[in-house]
Amino acid sequence: MELGADRLAGQLANEPLRPVYLVAGSEPLLVLEAADAVRAAARAQGIPDREVHDMEGRDADWDGLDASIHAPSLFASRRLIEVRLPTGKPGAEGAKLISGFCAAPPPDVVLLVIAGEWSKSHAGKWSEAVARTGHLAIAWPVKPHELSGWIGQRLRSRGIKAAPDAVARLAQRVEGNLLAAAQEVDKLALLLRGQAEVLDVERMDALVADSARFDVFRLVDAALNGQAAQVSRVIAGLKAEGEAIPALMGMVVKELHTVAALARARNFAAECKAQRIWPAKEAVYKRALSRHPPERWQRLLVEAGSVDRISKGRVRPGRESHDAWLQLERLLLAVADPGALRLLAS
Repeated sequence: MELGADRLAGQLANEPLRPVYLVAGSEPLLVLEAADAVRAAARAQGIPDREVHDMEGRDADWDGLDASIHAPSLFASRRLIEVRLPTGKPGAEGAKLISGFCAAPPPDVVLLVIAGEWSKSHAGKWSEAVARTGHLAIAWPVKPHELSGWIGQRLRSRGIKAAPDAVARLAQRVEGNLLAAAQEVDKLALLLRGQAEVLDVERMDALVADSARFDVFRLVDAALNGQAAQVSRVIAGLKAEGEAIPALMGMVVKELHTVAALARARNFAAECKAQRIWPAKEAVYKRALSRHPPERWQRLLVEAGSVDRISKGRVRPGRESHDAWLQLERLLLAVADPGALRLLAS
């Protein structure tokens, strides 16, 4: 059966586990929650063991997966085998294995396939076989005009009542970031535990942090995605909030180290796997790598070290600006736009 990812948890609660599930979509939070629902149902139905197989490109070991599926478990009567497909395409070999599994599923295995991307072009006989034997749950991206409804439903699921304009304000603040929205809703649930009040705009403003502006993760992502205007906006917000630059530099340096390593790697997919990069983040790094040659990322790392020294008061007289915020903005603008590299020289 094919259904929306948001309906999967309810379906799982009303029936025994099926032999196979395919959870797919480009929205990481929705895919994660749907996959977690399958894992939770497996534990509730007495399946303690879980195996994870990352199947990506030439490194995909379909023979190994097939052997694992048909190997008897020594310690449990049933197992959950999780197959991760970052691209959503198993290839001919993988499609044949999954279709074969669906045709004659072993009684001691529940197969969970997680695809990091999905569209009509990804579907095929293998996914149709999954839908017939188990469930195909698609996590379609939440469109801008659907975000308020999504947030409203999530608030209600946590027992929170909010006026429509308060829900709209929260949607405006998170700017389409579902993970930020989910975190804010969870925080509201803790703050309002046991309270029956209906949140209005003023109360929402008082309780909710402005995740859209003052978040170092969004700052770094904006730079890697090439969103120069967003970089300046978030920098201004962080500065106005009184954030300390040394507290931000750990994440900035870590991400630049990651991109520099990916730029040097001969095999992008293998390096992503080695660094345990979530498939949904790979597209961000690819966009960043397309803007600069490998040697330039090393230069940007050196500039990050300079910003860190300035923020801690360790500057070389006459060599560096003493304005750490200005230097951080110049650095991230250069990451976002090669044309801004001239700013570093100034």
